Amino acid sequence: MNNFLAIVIVIQVITALIIIGLVLLQHGKGADMGAAFGSGASGSLFGASGSSNFLSRSTGIAAAVFFASTLALSFIGSRPAGSSGAGVMDQVTTPAQPATTAPGTPDASKPQNKSNEIPK
Repeated sequence: MNNFLAIVIVIQVITALIIIGLVLLQHGKGADMGAAFGSGASGSLFGASGSSNFLSRSTGIAAAVFFASTLALSFIGSRPAGSSGAGVMDQVTTPAQPATTAPGTPDASKPQNKSNEIPK
């Protein structure tokens, strides 16, 4: 189980870095206005509109993988160590019963009433 946890953590960190990179590569909505006046966007590798489709799809896929790894980590983290698929009630413990005292002996947990004594 520890190997699976390590693999999921590595996947989550890598997808987080990929998402950061893809978001930083994307153009904002104001970049279209710059492309109309001769900006270099039309001469890019994917063409004028091809990069936005490719980058947005890649970002969506990376976000889905990140979301799935987050769910897997929360599921792994919510399971107690060494659980064998037992139910919730199998882990409940009953509180210890207080020790009973013999009749006639004072109970140590109850305060003694000494108001009847005459002070010396």
